[in-house]
Amino acid sequence: MSGPKPYFSKSKLIAAWQCQKKLYLDKHRPDLAEDSDDRQAIFDVGNRVGKIAQDKYGTTDSVEIPYNRDSSVMFTDTNELLAGGIDFPVFEATFEHEGVLIRADVMDAWHVIEVKSGASVKDVNKFDAAIQLWVLRGAGLSIKSISLAYIDNQFEYQGDGDYDALIKKEDVTEFAERLQGEVTALVATSGATVMGDMPDVPVGRHCAAPYPCEFQSVCWPTDSQYPIIGIRGARKDIFAWVNKGLKDIRDIPTYEIKGAKREWIYRVTKSGKPEVLAGAKEVLEALPYPRYYLDFETTGPAIPIWKGTQPYKQVPVQWSVHIDDGKGDGSLASVRHEEFLDLSGEPPMRALAESLIECLGDSGPVFEYTTVEERVIRQLAGLFPDLQAPLLAIVERIVDLANVTKKYYYHPDMLGSWSLKYIGPAVASSINYKELGEVNEGMAAANFFLEAIHAETTPERKADLQAKLLKYCWVDTAAMVEIVRFLQGRR
Repeated sequence: MSGPKPYFSKSKLIAAWQCQKKLYLDKHRPDLAEDSDDRQAIFDVGNRVGKIAQDKYGTTDSVEIPYNRDSSVMFTDTNELLAGGIDFPVFEATFEHEGVLIRADVMDAWHVIEVKSGASVKDVNKFDAAIQLWVLRGAGLSIKSISLAYIDNQFEYQGDGDYDALIKKEDVTEFAERLQGEVTALVATSGATVMGDMPDVPVGRHCAAPYPCEFQSVCWPTDSQYPIIGIRGARKDIFAWVNKGLKDIRDIPTYEIKGAKREWIYRVTKSGKPEVLAGAKEVLEALPYPRYYLDFETTGPAIPIWKGTQPYKQVPVQWSVHIDDGKGDGSLASVRHEEFLDLSGEPPMRALAESLIECLGDSGPVFEYTTVEERVIRQLAGLFPDLQAPLLAIVERIVDLANVTKKYYYHPDMLGSWSLKYIGPAVASSINYKELGEVNEGMAAANFFLEAIHAETTPERKADLQAKLLKYCWVDTAAMVEIVRFLQGRR
């Protein structure tokens, strides 16, 4: 393949740093990418953090180079600004060197700051800064330092609209200097990649790090009944099996299966029949009534919105409880349901805690799935000392249903996962996460909650999201009801 010299954005070079095949597909087959709402949410957060950084590092004289799909316009705007001499911060100054285009988040008297929305400085961020430095110096600028600005996760919002202390920065000039040769080599390799045939890159850790690859379906076998990723366990074994051409769990030679958990998954998958080990019924029947099935939804925005909260710290905003008084057959039709969701935009934690205490009463097991619910209740006890006693009393009643299912039950369709989204549909056809639409997992629920409370969200959209958020949380606790009923042999 031949043609004009390729151009790369910085994000394309980061993709190339992760995997050259990813770069090729991103360039030539973007239609094969599996997009996600999470990626858009991360992008939106990055923009908001960028604006906070501009407030922090900018002055009244600061200038922002507006984005234009025609990069030559941004180059011209930047060059005209530099030609006039600048002694004030410039945002999104745009440069190109050897076909690599970058936009500098903050450029102040030849000191550059690259802004990230993460809560730490990672290797990929340092390489990002190295690309910036490579282009800027290649473009003839005498850059003296480059720093990474990122979120301080110890920042506690005071509710006053002041986010100045949210961001802190770290000088990474030394790291970026050391990586200049690696950047030069990467640019050359990447140019050859996009001008040639698709490279043959074996699957490996790079498929998920530093970012989940949106082209995994191209490299990973998904066209089998029980994809090999479902064997779980050590990733190096899975990489080796996929790279040998194996597609299905049942394709793996028996002698290569090691470890009790993998042996169980493998045996059940080969048989095609679910397996309930002895003991589950006895464990559950020993528990008294009333029984409560509890699930929380949380949100942990990078930019805190309520006084006393911190970046990325999960805050409970919703709960669902199914209540079985023992008088029926344990089916969903025979149990009661209660729920909490406040979309007013006010801090929901106090009302959430008080309503939960009232709902759960003072006796009977409280089922959780994994340890999230216990952690959330302990967090609430720390927030509200006057509610500590009843909240910690609830903790003493918690039973982790995940421990029971992981010990006693496996179905081939669970594909190596004991999450509610896999085990729920395996035990009851009434549980179907695929039919939930856009709010069908925890991260989506967190993001859509934030959309629902946003001032610009229309009443119609807010009502739609409210119904979807309530339904999603309901399904989680309904799945727990069905799991217990199934394991007790009551259906």
